[in-house]
Amino acid sequence: MKLKGQTAIITGAASGIGAQTALLFSQEGANVVLVDLNSCSKTLAAIQETRKDAVFLECLGDIRDPEFVSATIARASDKFGELHILVNNAGTCSRLGLDTMTLDMWDRDMETNVKAAFLFIQSVVYPHMIEQKYGRIINISSVSGLNGGVTSGGKKDGRSGPAYSASKGAIIALTKWVAKELGEHGITCNSVAPGATESAITAGVEYDVGGQAIKRIGTPSDIAEAILYFATSESGYTTGQVLKVDGGYSFG
Repeated sequence: MKLKGQTAIITGAASGIGAQTALLFSQEGANVVLVDLNSCSKTLAAIQETRKDAVFLECLGDIRDPEFVSATIARASDKFGELHILVNNAGTCSRLGLDTMTLDMWDRDMETNVKAAFLFIQSVVYPHMIEQKYGRIINISSVSGLNGGVTSGGKKDGRSGPAYSASKGAIIALTKWVAKELGEHGITCNSVAPGATESAITAGVEYDVGGQAIKRIGTPSDIAEAILYFATSESGYTTGQVLKVDGGYSFG
């Protein structure tokens, strides 16, 4: 087991990439802290079905709220002690264009996708990861944060809006800053940038995968496996990197 005895905090764990990551981490021996606004009952059922001795904690609330974030980290620390892994996965995606996007939509994407990640990083690093001189932080970005929002094949209905693209670009910049700042403390910070992936956000969206090397959209399992690498001790010499998991949609 690659994560035996370690504790991982995963946001957006009720479904999609977050749920699959929590399941995979549990199978690899981790204690998992499932964070979401919605119930993680389906994720927990899958975890318990595949690992009878699974150890977990469910924390439900608004990840944009500093008090909720602080309380979540405190509960996790009280239950498990050291906190080893943070996966900032939760996100929202507004697809409206510049001419129709409202300020509320902009704020929602920026606060959920960037502010919440900052809050969790700050709360788990100080003092937990700093004191233990070890940590793995994985931020889920998107190829939209690299190419401005043309996610797969360039179809208009597959494009993300300006707030989503800007927020995912900001996550990449935050990843690099944190990696540079905390590397001397034994803490790595990397980003996984999925292409079009099956999720609640992409439900009902038609993608043209003709331009991809692999002719399908991604699955949560595809992304979770990439996240797992960054969460392990084997990735200790890798930090500040952005791993594109997009079926060969983007090269270079």
